[in-house]
Amino acid sequence: MNLATSIYQHLKQRISKKFLLIFSLSSLTLGGVVWACADYGFDYEYSSFSPEAFVAKDYTPFFYTEYISYYGGGYGSPYESNTSRYNAAVTNDWYAYFDQKLEKPALEYLLFKASAKGIDSAYNNFKGKSNELPKSAAQLKSLQLNKKKVHGFFDYLQLAKSCESFAATDIVYSWDPQPKIEAPAQMEQTLQQHFKITKDKFIKQRVWFQLVRYYHFSERNDSTLSANASKTLKTFDEYKDAFPKNMMYYRALGYVAGWHYKHGNYALSNYLNSLCYDYSHEAKIPSEWSFRPLEEADWQKTLGLARTSAEKITLWHLLGIHYDPQRAINEIMKLEPKSEKLDLLLSRIINISEYDVNGSYQTNPDTAVKRVLKQNIDLVSGIALKNNTAKPYFWNLAAGYLNFMDGNNLAAAKFYDKAKKQLPAGDKLLMAQYKILDWTLFISGLKKIDAATEAKMTEPLNWFADLNNGKDTIPSLRFARALQESINSIAALYKKQGDLVKSNAFKSYHEFYANNQNIERMKSFLQKPDKTAFEQAMLRYYPYDLNDLYVHQSLVLTYQDKLDEAIAIFDKLGNQGGELPANPFNMRLNDCHDCDHAMKQPKKLNDIDVLRTMQKIKAEIKAGKNVSGNAYLLANAFYNLSFYGNARSYYQTGIMSADGATPFDIPEVFKPMLLSNKIAEKYYLMAANATQSKELKARYTFMAAKCERNESYNRGYINPEKKDANYWNTDINEVFFGKYFATLKQQYSDTRFYREAIQECGYFSSYDKKY
Repeated sequence: MNLATSIYQHLKQRISKKFLLIFSLSSLTLGGVVWACADYGFDYEYSSFSPEAFVAKDYTPFFYTEYISYYGGGYGSPYESNTSRYNAAVTNDWYAYFDQKLEKPALEYLLFKASAKGIDSAYNNFKGKSNELPKSAAQLKSLQLNKKKVHGFFDYLQLAKSCESFAATDIVYSWDPQPKIEAPAQMEQTLQQHFKITKDKFIKQRVWFQLVRYYHFSERNDSTLSANASKTLKTFDEYKDAFPKNMMYYRALGYVAGWHYKHGNYALSNYLNSLCYDYSHEAKIPSEWSFRPLEEADWQKTLGLARTSAEKITLWHLLGIHYDPQRAINEIMKLEPKSEKLDLLLSRIINISEYDVNGSYQTNPDTAVKRVLKQNIDLVSGIALKNNTAKPYFWNLAAGYLNFMDGNNLAAAKFYDKAKKQLPAGDKLLMAQYKILDWTLFISGLKKIDAATEAKMTEPLNWFADLNNGKDTIPSLRFARALQESINSIAALYKKQGDLVKSNAFKSYHEFYANNQNIERMKSFLQKPDKTAFEQAMLRYYPYDLNDLYVHQSLVLTYQDKLDEAIAIFDKLGNQGGELPANPFNMRLNDCHDCDHAMKQPKKLNDIDVLRTMQKIKAEIKAGKNVSGNAYLLANAFYNLSFYGNARSYYQTGIMSADGATPFDIPEVFKPMLLSNKIAEKYYLMAANATQSKELKARYTFMAAKCERNESYNRGYINPEKKDANYWNTDINEVFFGKYFATLKQQYSDTRFYREAIQECGYFSSYDKKY
């Protein structure tokens, strides 16, 4: 792939991301503003490789991410916002200038927070012209400061504050038109005059920077301006050797780089940006963003400007971040195999490979992904075998991990063994990274789990559990994916071996709890007196306890109309259950859960209260007492304890995992139980048959019709073959008008309830008009 094609694809990728990095040519400078529209993504959920373990902190922003512009940051930088990027460095410079006598908080206030009026107040107070002083300003008069320096500081500060209107505006990207930022023409003479009269070299360099920046903003819209006519370039070149090569120098150089980019001199612009990038961590993000080689010929010109091998290494390093890390690594290896700039590029190759293979939502990586993975394996493995880098353990771990991604476990193991012997002692993050890679390799090679295997797994499982629950903390360690995949693999092996209890302990699945024998086995295991060390570690991954299992059994018994047995379990636990949001014994013609929940209840009902009331009602029915009324109340309770009722919270436990507001949020195995209204329908019909009142017969028959209608919905909701079912891809047949609507019209059309139902129920009204 040539450079132009690579760059085009890179730019296309950047622009097409969900989170765009917006820029203009005028902002492609060290001192310019970078805009980033960033949001939260899932950059690390596919990763088991932590670049922080290997790469110097200054390069952190350039760790690979898929969804944000810079690793760990929102608006361009993981450290500061764009207008405050250099604040710490500026404060430190002035702190040293005042011989550490003027405290940093006071400096920070005057430099970055005080308004022009606030600065004037502090200055007048120092000069004795005013007793007023902003609360955040220091009593400068009481400090033993060089008065000449203080006067120079305030003169410069007032000047710098006036430049913020065009040079330090942090613009947030918006589709709306942005205000046009202009450098005022009258500012030129003011800056020139200050530069001319300022004698203090420290302050004079800062005025020079302000002047270079002013000309940059003044000239940025004139693309026809020649280099000879540019005041930006002239001002920089004329005085560049008069000042030390410090932060102010490189910030000014950044504006020069921006001028050259704007005027098509990409080779020089990229070279100058590389110099800025290398100077400090504050300069790295804007310099990297401004680095834009466009063609191979242009790139070769940039390389030709490099005066040393170190400068060439930086250029290749930047090219590797942007476009082609493989090529960049090869070239840097020729120049200096021990360069730290290799570390970042290697980490990016690893994390990009992870995403392409595991995190790009491809179940089967395509041929191109596999081809690139093979190329990366050849490159990294070849370098690892030479053993001539600064961190050979890094290259061996990387080579092992790439081979692991390709399914070559034997090669991965060899590289990991070499790395283990090279690891520096005492680095907790690095040792943890090795442990994660070694663990995932071990788990992927398992064919069967026996007692000896369990003994080997005990310590790592406890270690992961400590990390997962925060008992142990290793900053920057990416362990979640390795943990999840390994316990999934362990669970699958146990399931294959027929040990459903251990399988479910690692990966609890709903089908397990649909079988009461499984639950009894799990209860027995939890109560096992002499658990092995492995079993104790294993249960740290099990999300439920004995109480949860008993409650689940009680719920299942409720939906089987086995109320005595359900209550017996609650009594054994001494558990009252949760508080229900509404009275389940009440019923409306039209379901309105919010209405029921808003009603003030004379007495709050817990789960056990409802069960005992249902038990009492059922006993009265059996004894022949008020069968019709009691059957109606019992039917209401069973209806409201289902998905369609006002008391869903009854079944919303961890095991059920049915907390959502749609039937598609209910696990498939529990849908027949929680969606069914068959028991409610049975008791509504019992109520209708037991009364002589035609009005009540009509009402109870209508309630049975509601149950019948819900069952028609269930035909679409319950579909074990369609695991991705939702409202948008499921066909719900038109609600059929079943036998109970027909019964109502044929036998009860002359009742008051019939007219009430027509007014309240659109379905029934449609039926009445149609038939």
